[in-house]
Amino acid sequence: MLARVEGLFESQQFILGEAVEEFEKAFAESVGCGFAVGMSSGTDAQMAILMALGIGPGDAVITTPYTFFATAGCIHRLGAEPVFVDVETDTLHLDPARLRTYLESCRTDPDGVPITRNGNRLRAVIPIHLFGSCCRMDEVESIARQFRLAVTEDAAQAVGATYRGAQGIVQAGAISESAWFSFFPTKNLGGAGDGGMAVCRDEGFAERLRLIRNHGMEKRYFHRQVGGNFRLDALQAVVIHAKLPHLGEWNAARRRNAEFYCEAFLAAGLTEFVTPPPAPPSDLENGHIYHQYVIRARDRDGLMEHLQREGIGCAIYYPVPLHLQECFSYLGYHAGDFPVAEKAALESLALPIFPELETIELEAVVAAISGFYTR
Repeated sequence: MLARVEGLFESQQFILGEAVEEFEKAFAESVGCGFAVGMSSGTDAQMAILMALGIGPGDAVITTPYTFFATAGCIHRLGAEPVFVDVETDTLHLDPARLRTYLESCRTDPDGVPITRNGNRLRAVIPIHLFGSCCRMDEVESIARQFRLAVTEDAAQAVGATYRGAQGIVQAGAISESAWFSFFPTKNLGGAGDGGMAVCRDEGFAERLRLIRNHGMEKRYFHRQVGGNFRLDALQAVVIHAKLPHLGEWNAARRRNAEFYCEAFLAAGLTEFVTPPPAPPSDLENGHIYHQYVIRARDRDGLMEHLQREGIGCAIYYPVPLHLQECFSYLGYHAGDFPVAEKAALESLALPIFPELETIELEAVVAAISGFYTR
């Protein structure tokens, strides 16, 4: 990595250029997605995709209330309406059954396009591969086709995760027409700062993304459309490119750590108090890459305080569902509208899962949890 960084400083080509192009090609090949366009962050990658889809005022986009803020924030920033559909109880992914129920409840315009209660046209749905495993994409895609919605995957937390569906076994980001990833430093494939990637199947769509990330500029100072400054720094490209070949072994280590927790919770008699995340099929390698290892815990806040006193890192993802965030109060949602997401916000706790964890450290985490519930 340092050798690549040194070479970049010698070249002085910090904005786009060969380093970014080489990384984009390697990433696209790794994911099997067709085309990859480097972006300044996962958030900006999502913004660029929504802009390329033509999302704007008068439109609406469906996602879930249980995810990172940027997913709904980008929809709002483009003048469109974020629409929330509740999640599944076990996976916390977008619930296809609830998605269908919501869409069937919508009135339609003369063209048959579903209309929200606020009068906006539903244009797209964003399923989120939360914490490192994939949504039930075949069902989501089927429903979206029926209601003529675009599907774009939020794969920010799922780099390297695999999904078995109608296309066979494919990676997150290669299931739908477009998707985005985040290279925030804490991700399984993290940079030395912010970075992201937009991916797609269609070459024309990729060209629109390249224009949008560079102010809509194809020829210098000639702008075909309004875009933004969403370029991936070449410095981040060389750092992440150097790490890409190691992603498989790092994800495998996270899976081993997750298996240890599951077996240790059972052996310690903790399953009455702690519910681990659902395991993927045993024959699907990377069915879950555990960006986060999120348990459901009785007296979650008390357990978190106990672990922190013991010097064990832990975190809550996400304490306030998006529909209850103050900035989205204008959408008209209330407490109780999405009970599964709201319950998850009160029970979920992420435990250490990073690849370098040693057995003695994993044992210490389980012992601390056991000590809290058996005191």
